[in-house]
Amino acid sequence: MMGKTNSIFKVYVVYPVQAVVVTLLYGFFRVLPLQGASAIGGALGRWIGPRLSVNRRAVTNITTVFPGKSKPEIDNLIAGMWDNLGRTAAEYPHIARIDTTRASGPVVVEGADIFENLRQRAGPCIIFSGHFANWELLPASAAQRGLQSVLVYRSANNPLVDWLYRCRKGHAQAAIAPKGMRGARILFRAMKQGKAVGILVDQKMNDGIPVPFFGRAAMTAPGLAELALRYDCPVVPAHVVRLRGATFKVIIDKPLVVTRTGDRTQDVVRLMGQINQRLEDWVRQAPEQWLWVHNRWPK
Repeated sequence: MMGKTNSIFKVYVVYPVQAVVVTLLYGFFRVLPLQGASAIGGALGRWIGPRLSVNRRAVTNITTVFPGKSKPEIDNLIAGMWDNLGRTAAEYPHIARIDTTRASGPVVVEGADIFENLRQRAGPCIIFSGHFANWELLPASAAQRGLQSVLVYRSANNPLVDWLYRCRKGHAQAAIAPKGMRGARILFRAMKQGKAVGILVDQKMNDGIPVPFFGRAAMTAPGLAELALRYDCPVVPAHVVRLRGATFKVIIDKPLVVTRTGDRTQDVVRLMGQINQRLEDWVRQAPEQWLWVHNRWPK
């Protein structure tokens, strides 16, 4: 009975309140200039983030990955992470108004010719990234260069917040596919239509496969590799780097070399190993810009 009461309270009280708060914050940051919204979001992130329970997981992850770092170094890294997350949230309402093709704008795109090549070729492709800097700029930069794509995302627990997210996702001019069976059908259809599929691959998947990440086995979703091998398509690494405040560099790299030996299982593991290694390289370059709160290495 208590569980049912809690569920009703969550559905009719907690979820609507959360949706109202998200909507108000969205409106507040939208009316501010981009740089101002980013600065305020960063300040809020630095103040609120370390007080959240998930902060302990971030500290544990960083300590495990970088055992040689001192406490002040870890504290600075944590502060930088929350600053980046706060800025990213505050910048979200502005994504639709950021022109990533303008040379004098806040976003520099390195490797834009690779997007152009993907757009012109006949057939699907997969673009993978992780939660780095403001990762929302990556699909926006692809869309603004005419690259039709479908983005894989994890649905929010709050269905009202998820609805708001899906409505606002139009800034990327891309279709979205929630993780799960329904999303898988959308992805298969997109691949057959020759579209690009965008996937953030740095989160844990309980029923994934163990693949090394920072020298430790991390449960990794194999779906990207399975799609790439099935459709024989390019796998393109891309990520975002925050330069200063709300200025960024989007970096698109050349497609990975995908090996096909005839052993499907080993080919999937090998490709996901390449992908995890690329993610690890990006984390090492700017660790304060990655989302350390994921339970990436569960015990």
